[in-house]
Amino acid sequence: MTGINRLVRSFYFKILLLFWVFIYGCGGSPEAEYSIRVKEQGILIEGSARLVNVEALRLDLQSFTEMINLTGVAVADQDVTISAQESGVVLNINLEKGSSVVKDQKLFKIDDQILKNQVGEARAAANLAKETWARRKNLFEDDQVGSELAYLQAKYAAEQADARLAILQVRLANTVIRAPIDGVLEDRMVEVGTMVNIGRDVGRIVSLSPIKVVAGVPERYALDVSVGTRAIAIFDVLGLSSEGVISYVGATVDPSNRTFKVELEMDNPNAMIKPEMIANVNVVRKSFVDVIVIPQEALVRTENGYVVYLVDRVDREFRAVSRPVKLGPSQENRVVIESGLNAGEQLIVVGQTLVSNGDIVNIVGN
Repeated sequence: MTGINRLVRSFYFKILLLFWVFIYGCGGSPEAEYSIRVKEQGILIEGSARLVNVEALRLDLQSFTEMINLTGVAVADQDVTISAQESGVVLNINLEKGSSVVKDQKLFKIDDQILKNQVGEARAAANLAKETWARRKNLFEDDQVGSELAYLQAKYAAEQADARLAILQVRLANTVIRAPIDGVLEDRMVEVGTMVNIGRDVGRIVSLSPIKVVAGVPERYALDVSVGTRAIAIFDVLGLSSEGVISYVGATVDPSNRTFKVELEMDNPNAMIKPEMIANVNVVRKSFVDVIVIPQEALVRTENGYVVYLVDRVDREFRAVSRPVKLGPSQENRVVIESGLNAGEQLIVVGQTLVSNGDIVNIVGN
């Protein structure tokens, strides 16, 4: 039996020797090979301790702006439909659709021959009435000739003639249709030779600078939005964002969607923003300064709320430490921490779902 035992021990010794030769021949030790696996996989179990690779973010005080995200529609600052104020045939059109116009610029001309004749007739009648009144006045006031009634009739006849002449002159001027505002002739509803009556629509002018964006704000934000509140409109189709202020806040809530109307006024260089374009509107609700702001993915939800994991140095090791936090407003994957964190601490932002309180961590990616 002694010989057999010695033979067995010799066999196991040779096997062990070959194993060590193989390990060292490959340029490393069992511990080194195990360490390589640790770096690749990120987790090492040594009894009850674990090593987890994580990425950490040093916390600093920041500024944060809470926004109300809305969907809005661009509308023209002014949108005016022009109507004929006199009847007649359109004799001339000065501008084509799409042309820029300025206030009082001539757009259309209506036949005015009849009105010109009526003005001439009224002017002659007014001159006669004025002359008659002047003579009656001299005779009655200076020479006491004639009755007071004839005196008054001549006076009021002259005033009536002047009034009729003034009316006809205004009507004659209205045969030239002018632009009531600066803008663009967006539409033209008549051609040369078209017979128009009073009130007939002949054109449409829109003013595009400044431009307005109209949006509906949920009623829960009624105390946060007022005239003068800053806002940003983003037009994805143009790759354009423009900042402005709220110029109008509706006084009533739409019962169909529980929102109230707001208008945002902004510049429109080169008329790039067109009416009816859709915009994403971000209205400033509240601004914060010197607060702790973290990525939302750093939060870990528990039965009692939210916690985060921090890196804490214990002796020569870095360990994960859980910390409950109180959340504030959030915006675009960022959230304000009202309590629970301090500037200078290291927050685990990658690997936080893999660690437990007290785990050893290896900070990578810094």
